[in-house]
Amino acid sequence: MNITIQHIIDHLTAEVKLPENTVDQLITGSPNQTVTGVFVTFMPTQHVIEHAIQRGANLIIAHEPPFYNHHSHTDWLAKDPVYETKNRLINEAGIAIYRCHDAIHRYQPDGITEGLVHALGWSSYVVQRKPEADLLSFPEGMTVQLIAEHIKHSLGIEYLRVAGDPKMICRRAAVFVGFRGNGNLTIPLLHQEELDLIIAGEGFEWETPEYIRDAVQQGKQKALIMMGHAESEASGMQMLAERLTKNFPDLPVHFVGEQPVYRVL
Repeated sequence: MNITIQHIIDHLTAEVKLPENTVDQLITGSPNQTVTGVFVTFMPTQHVIEHAIQRGANLIIAHEPPFYNHHSHTDWLAKDPVYETKNRLINEAGIAIYRCHDAIHRYQPDGITEGLVHALGWSSYVVQRKPEADLLSFPEGMTVQLIAEHIKHSLGIEYLRVAGDPKMICRRAAVFVGFRGNGNLTIPLLHQEELDLIIAGEGFEWETPEYIRDAVQQGKQKALIMMGHAESEASGMQMLAERLTKNFPDLPVHFVGEQPVYRVL
């Protein structure tokens, strides 16, 4: 049986109810296209699209959109040369891009958070799962420094940003993926759950980091590790690719990562 893009979409959304204003959508391509191969990725970058064409894959399942804004609007990009080049490549190659954002965050448990915690080898440390974060209880002797080094080694990333004392012992932490590192989510949990450490993808730099700065100045034992948005969510998409491989064994499915967008100079 030929597998169409609609078959894949139906599988991805079968067990979740998407919100009315969902950003999950087929951004390019037709649902009736027969799938020749699937690339699963965090971001459908120029590199990922070129690689998909080389490998003969015509469906990219991405967590984030190709055109630099959350709702995939493109009217504001009219005549922009980067947008036009990328869009032309997609259309000429017949690449379909499906955004899987809201659905995977509504899996039970959250598919992105689960993928990150699994990649870090911390599944046994999870003591509570909340919609916005997993709460962890670390074994004795874990410091901010040891946790940061473990994250870097496990995910193959070169750097993290840390606020607080690297030598501080961490007993309880929360893991927030993506853009959930803002103060309205992190700060209440720090107090309510008696957390020592926040591990997050990204957030406004003048919210959680400044709260941690003030807490440390007051003599409180608090710390923050910021991983980066892609670094915190790519593992969830990799886990999705592994599950798609099991459910569609006759279809070539590949997870494709990217290099970090920033360099430290």
